[in-house]
Amino acid sequence: MRRRHLKPEERQLWEAVAKTAKPISGRKAFIAESTPEALPLTHKVPPVPARIDAFSLGEKAPRAHPRLDHPKTLPEVLASQPLNMDAKTHMRMTKGKILPEARLDLHGMTLSEAHAELISFILTARASGLRLVLVITGKGKATHDNGAIPQRIGALRHQLPHWLRLPPLAPVVQQLTEAHLRHGGSGAYYVYLRRK
Repeated sequence: MRRRHLKPEERQLWEAVAKTAKPISGRKAFIAESTPEALPLTHKVPPVPARIDAFSLGEKAPRAHPRLDHPKTLPEVLASQPLNMDAKTHMRMTKGKILPEARLDLHGMTLSEAHAELISFILTARASGLRLVLVITGKGKATHDNGAIPQRIGALRHQLPHWLRLPPLAPVVQQLTEAHLRHGGSGAYYVYLRRK
């Protein structure tokens, strides 16, 4: 069996322990062999930095994660988008003073049916030279949802802005705004189309 030589830190530890031990009567004390690599340590090992900051008992712990704000509501998202049309016309439109030239009611449709119907309606309206159309989505029904992931009320209503930002509708639509109360309020939207 090959004998292993002690590392410097092992040798130092052994010598410290050996100094405190008394040999059994009649036996000789064991002294570790010194090897070229087993030289005594002359420098001190730097202290390991603490993993946690200093604290006092009873002190409140700092918040681990930043507080997340609630996502913006659909009216807030629409209000924050840039104005891509004439400001005077936009004001008249939002006050309900401009009558929509066509309307599409998406009530009772699934998302896939509503998306296909919306594309067809918007492209036909643009081809006909219409500028302002009304899309009615409804406000959505409140359901008793006890799932782990909360669901927003009104899937069509929340999906409409995304659909209008995607091709083939993105180059056709100039502005999207919530309709005035006389045209449906928060359950309907004005879609202002670009000129042909």
